[in-house]
Amino acid sequence: MNILVNAEPRDITSATLAEALAELGFDSPAIATAINGQFVARDARPTTPLAEGDRLEVLAPMQGG
Repeated sequence: MNILVNAEPRDITSATLAEALAELGFDSPAIATAINGQFVARDARPTTPLAEGDRLEVLAPMQGG
């Protein structure tokens, strides 16, 4: 299915948010996720379904100074 990941179109085969994160290579535990503008808690990712056209935002903390 086609979804937007951080505003970039991506074609994925995953059915849930947790599967999609693994498929897309987001393996850090320190990320925040939102689907269509709604925050999704880490514990909810395995049971959160994805649908054609969903907008997935993945945010990771940045280090620096």
